[in-house]
Amino acid sequence: MYKTHTLNEKIKLLLLVMGPILVTQVGLYAMNFIDTTMSGRAGAEDLAGVAIGSSLWVPILTGVSGILLALPPIISQLMGAEKKEGVSFYVIQSIYLSLAISLLVFLVGLIAVEPVLNFMALEEEVAYIAKHYLIGLAVGMVPLFMYNAIRGFIDSLGQTRVTMIITLLALPVNFLFNYLLIFGKAGFPELGGIGAGYASAATYWFILIVTIYFVHTVRPFKAYKIFSTFYRLDFTVWKELLLLGTPIGLTIFFETSIFSAVTLLMSQFSTVIIAAHQAAINFASLLYMLPMSMAFTLTIAVGYEIGGKRLVDAKSYTKIGMGLSVAMGLVACVIIYVLREPVSLLYTVDSEVAFYIQQFLIYSIFFQLSDAINTPIQGILRGYKDVNVPFILALVAFWGVGLPTGVVLANYTALGPYGYWVGLILGLAVCAACLAFRLLKIQRSFAVQLSNG
Repeated sequence: MYKTHTLNEKIKLLLLVMGPILVTQVGLYAMNFIDTTMSGRAGAEDLAGVAIGSSLWVPILTGVSGILLALPPIISQLMGAEKKEGVSFYVIQSIYLSLAISLLVFLVGLIAVEPVLNFMALEEEVAYIAKHYLIGLAVGMVPLFMYNAIRGFIDSLGQTRVTMIITLLALPVNFLFNYLLIFGKAGFPELGGIGAGYASAATYWFILIVTIYFVHTVRPFKAYKIFSTFYRLDFTVWKELLLLGTPIGLTIFFETSIFSAVTLLMSQFSTVIIAAHQAAINFASLLYMLPMSMAFTLTIAVGYEIGGKRLVDAKSYTKIGMGLSVAMGLVACVIIYVLREPVSLLYTVDSEVAFYIQQFLIYSIFFQLSDAINTPIQGILRGYKDVNVPFILALVAFWGVGLPTGVVLANYTALGPYGYWVGLILGLAVCAACLAFRLLKIQRSFAVQLSNG
């Protein structure tokens, strides 16, 4: 990041930073997209099993990744205040924290996965695929969380093209392992949907190795000598990271977990409905990478300006980012509506599953604009290091409003499974409105603080 002076310079810098982040996010999600579409080709049971497994895994993944998002605003503000000497220390402590979280998640998963799957009314084959898909993913949990910690450092320097390159290198690796392990090619066992979990794990190890190479040998990262100094564990820094990161992680967790909760509640319906729901969520989530990428970009840009006490510049980035995000949300709505039929055929050769995918996609159009407002504001507030109130707002909107509404509509009206989607739409809209008011309050509060010295 660097200081800008004109509106055109700000737009250019924002797009330069966001472009690679978007490619990176789409690339990372493309791995899940590849898992889902290729599993669907193996059979409806495989698609449903991966759907259930992903629904249990994605909230954990996004929640933990959210905790590690404490690092970018800290580093961005250090860079904005020209205090570069503390960067490597914070990065290493974040890596240590990622390892500790990996161990904790592994132990919880070891205890909880079997009872959770037994609690659900799943067909035996679907439950088996879901369980072993998760076991495969667990093999790659440590490198994935470590990568997320290091990525925070890379992106905070504005070097988002590097994470883009790493992700693009990983995509063919992921596709190859999926092809080999799902369909049993070149002498590999035919694992169906289970193979997608092991393919992802292998890809995560590849990503970590390449990332460490870049940070250790390529400028400007090597100037910080991240891996050249041994630092002891510093629980004071862990506390700082957790105090900032835990509300971020919980905010993201409550948003993503409501989608997962809906998928789990869908287990009361047929395997066809489960498979169609997951396919539609998968594609809609691919388009969600647009506002999410803008959110990451705005955290970096706003954090940098706040660190330099340039509130007017931070507000300018906010206006530009929100305008671009809403425009992209409108484009996403058009894409879903126009391409719903060919998209459904990417996921399945079953005409009944394809029909339901198209119906669910129609509903997904209505929460695209809410995401276009809600998600970037979360990123802006993280740049201000305002994370606790957004967490509470997300909890109330998604779990206090959205999910109960969905349960009522799905079980007591003719909407059936579509009722859950109406609940999702309402939860996202409520959250977007509340966060917009919160942002206005924070901007006024910072302006008063600065004027008072």
